[in-house]
Amino acid sequence: MLGRQGQSGIRPHEPFPWCCVLAATDWSPRYPLYQLGNPQLRVFRTNFFIQLVRPGTAQPDDTVQFRIPMEMTRVDLRNYLERIYNVPVSAVRTRIQHGSNRKRDHRNVRLKKPDYKVAYVQLAHGHTFTFPDLFPEKKLSAEDNIRDQLLEAQQRKESRDPRRGGVPEWFGL
Repeated sequence: MLGRQGQSGIRPHEPFPWCCVLAATDWSPRYPLYQLGNPQLRVFRTNFFIQLVRPGTAQPDDTVQFRIPMEMTRVDLRNYLERIYNVPVSAVRTRIQHGSNRKRDHRNVRLKKPDYKVAYVQLAHGHTFTFPDLFPEKKLSAEDNIRDQLLEAQQRKESRDPRRGGVPEWFGL
C-alpha cells in the first residue's frame, strides 16, 4: 500500500493494491512486483524499432544495413537480432548520419532534418542476405506487345506536329 505522504512503494509481504494503481501520482507500476510463489507476469518488449534499409552502394552479401534509434548501441542491436530474430551476428559497425539543413521555409529559416544512426551488421560465417525483390519485372506476352504498339501508334497520331511551332491545328497556315 502507499505509505505516508511522499513515500511510495510496496512492502514485499503485502498483496498488491490494485485500487491504488490509478490513484498513485508519483509511482504507478505497470505490473505487480514478483513475489515468491506467484507466477511471473512480466513481459519484456523492446523499446527500439529498427528499419532494414536497402543500401545505396553495393555491400557484401553478408552485410545488412539498418537505420536504428540514436540511443541504441552496438551491443543492443546485436542482442536484439540474436535474441528476438535468431540471426547470428559477427560484427556491428555504426555511424551517425547528420540530417541536412539546406532547406528553408517561407520565412527563410533553415529547416534541419533529424540525425539518425546507421548500423552495418555483418552476419556470421556462411550466412548471407539478399534484399527481397518486391516488384519483379513481368514478362510481356504477345497481347501486351500488340496493345503497346497500338497505344504508341495512337499517341503518335494524336501528338502535335513539331513543324507547326505550337500553333494549334484549327488555325490554318
